[in-house]
Amino acid sequence: MFNSKNTANIKNIHLIGICGTGMGTLAAMLQEAGYLVRGSDENVYPPMSTFLASRNIQIKEGYRTGNLDPSPDLVVVGNVVRRDNPEAVAAVEQGLDYCSMPQALNRFFLNSSQSVVAAGTHGKTTTAALLVWLLTVAGMDPGCLVGGLMANFQQSYLLGRGPYFVVEGDEYDTAFFDKGPKFLHYQPKICVLTSVEFDHADIFPDLQAVENAFAQLVTSIPADGLLIANADDPGASRLSQKARCRLVTYGLQEPAQMRGEMAEYTVGTTCFNVSGPQGFEASFNSPLAGAHNVSNTLSMVSLANELGLDPGTIQKTLTTFKGVRRRQEVRGEPDGITVIDDYAHHPTAVQATLEALRPFYAGRRIWAIFEPRTNSSKRRVFQKRYATVFDAADLVIVKEPPGLQSIAPEERLSATQLVKDISKRGVEAHYFLEVDTMLPFITSGAKAGDVLLIMSTGSFDNLIDRLLEELNKRLA
Repeated sequence: MFNSKNTANIKNIHLIGICGTGMGTLAAMLQEAGYLVRGSDENVYPPMSTFLASRNIQIKEGYRTGNLDPSPDLVVVGNVVRRDNPEAVAAVEQGLDYCSMPQALNRFFLNSSQSVVAAGTHGKTTTAALLVWLLTVAGMDPGCLVGGLMANFQQSYLLGRGPYFVVEGDEYDTAFFDKGPKFLHYQPKICVLTSVEFDHADIFPDLQAVENAFAQLVTSIPADGLLIANADDPGASRLSQKARCRLVTYGLQEPAQMRGEMAEYTVGTTCFNVSGPQGFEASFNSPLAGAHNVSNTLSMVSLANELGLDPGTIQKTLTTFKGVRRRQEVRGEPDGITVIDDYAHHPTAVQATLEALRPFYAGRRIWAIFEPRTNSSKRRVFQKRYATVFDAADLVIVKEPPGLQSIAPEERLSATQLVKDISKRGVEAHYFLEVDTMLPFITSGAKAGDVLLIMSTGSFDNLIDRLLEELNKRLA
């Protein structure tokens, strides 16, 4: 194993599973920090393959023992890598130093900064990006690693020289040799906890297991640290009481200390008032849609207040914040049809996103086009819940989940049953086995003024690009 306190003699680093989002980003960070970086993966395709190639980072396709020649000073093992991976086996047999991605992030980038961790079942990517942009606007030059491409920087990381490093805290397991959550390696001095619900059914058996993981995060914050927790979320509120550090709560209801009030959601803008500790009073306008984004913003306002930043800096942060790719991202508006790409997959996130878009696109027909793709969403665990979260849509399309063969038949989500249950609630709903048959249905039915919300955690068989191409043909 890697001695995390000794990096002085490390020059050459090999990453197994380098094309994963987090691993590829770490590779770029390490290279920018002056290390010689290479890696391997069996799934080498854009955009990560081209991202790494643009930085001249060598990628070996396929996992082979020979990929470790010449021997690197350190091997970083991605969490998709199995114990029997030939390179992982060889690294152990050859006595090479190895570690997980979170361990590497901790030692190479977090050890010299105050770690600011944004964690939670929902909202952590947008929240982390907001915190990064706040610190940037305030001139604090933060470092960061966020699980999405920040539009303000056109990348997902920064090697800042300021005192803070913001990291998105993922509760997923770390590596085959470390089944604990990734965020336990990030040693937060400041932590934002947005929400705690059941998710990741492939690694957590129940909600209690999820809460146990987040409880470890909360209790890991040192006594002189700070926890900023969402008082509106039952799980986050309950777990925040376990903290041994100072606690600041935020939310849209009492008893939140930093409270958003009189929120108005109109076309293109969200307006709200905020009252908080030390007599904090301010009004803000935000380009972000929905109550869930007001909540995310309140966590940023809480941190700003703790750092002594004024409301003007907060408003400038919101005014100039360009968002995160795949979070309510408008990809195009061909022929008057708005096409939006969003990462929503958990039932709570799907419902919040649809409810957020309704006032932003008042009077327009909203299509919810959904691919259940995650290990939780394509399982039956959310079958009944999903049926209730599409009420704010005018028309729903559900694609057959990919990779069901890896799940026991009795545990699989039934997309056909889901469509029937949505229809019973008075919402027009359609099932499609594949994108090839779905695409002509959408292009023939979409009209000027419609909003097409595409929700998937993957490429959705390149649906958005294909859809934009077909819709643009109308203008030719």
